[in-house]
Amino acid sequence: MKYLCEVLLFCFFVTALSNSTKLSSKPARTDNDTKHHPHFGVNNNYFYAGPNSKKIENMFSNIQQQLTKLEQEIRNIKKNQTCQKQDGKAVNKNCAEVYKSGDKISGVYKIDPDGLGEFEVFCDQTTAGGGWTVFQKRYGGAVDFFRGWNVYKQGFGNLNGEFWLGLDKIHRLTARSSNKLRVDLEDLHGKTAFAEYSSFSVASERAKYLLGLGVYSGTAGDSLSYHRGLPFTTKDRDNDADSRNCASMYTGAWWYKNCHFSNLNGLYMNNKNDGKGMAWYHWKKNYKSVKRSEMKIRPKDF
Repeated sequence: MKYLCEVLLFCFFVTALSNSTKLSSKPARTDNDTKHHPHFGVNNNYFYAGPNSKKIENMFSNIQQQLTKLEQEIRNIKKNQTCQKQDGKAVNKNCAEVYKSGDKISGVYKIDPDGLGEFEVFCDQTTAGGGWTVFQKRYGGAVDFFRGWNVYKQGFGNLNGEFWLGLDKIHRLTARSSNKLRVDLEDLHGKTAFAEYSSFSVASERAKYLLGLGVYSGTAGDSLSYHRGLPFTTKDRDNDADSRNCASMYTGAWWYKNCHFSNLNGLYMNNKNDGKGMAWYHWKKNYKSVKRSEMKIRPKDF
């Protein structure tokens, strides 16, 4: 970087000299000339400034300032794009890369999907071939999911237990790569089902975490397509299409419309048939709360 800036500085300076009045890198000069017209140096190479010395001096100073700014910007870009573990190994972008790197045991790992800073996630390395980054997990009702906007934005819970990863992190995971979504469900009697969607994304907070969703396949029925293209709503941020706040009505937080066919962040109600619970309507054509749910993503090209 140091030598690059010196070369650029040299080129800028020589260009400036060529536009001045008959300047030379080795001019014939008298002692009187050197008294009144200073020399400028670049990487230990000195140049005679001639009668336009003040103009050249100002130009030289401006070029130095611009190159200093350029060098700092390049350092910042390198800092953001280079994600390093303490052992020098590059941090993986998602759980699929974790899997491909040889870590095929489910658990908590550090990732950095976009070079903006690493964070921990739970990787499911066994379901349907592994490589899944889990962003929602519920199974016992110990964690309260009836939370406000800022809490859903940041995330909550324990990655080794029940948790919501956080809308900002989900957005980062889906903003620069194409992912598919998998939803795993289990009822009170141990029966399981799943739903997969060919694409999945969550927009930025400015776009109210709008839900992007592809084509359904699976055994649980399609209870999420109804919510496609909708913003996220919490009890303190009403973005749904209904005249009422659906999150408050159904004690959850979701991409509600008028109001839902799925509500996996609703109350943990242990099989009770109530729209306020962890519902996935099209599995059994009712609103019985499921016992367990997991939402996870994986790159399409895994």
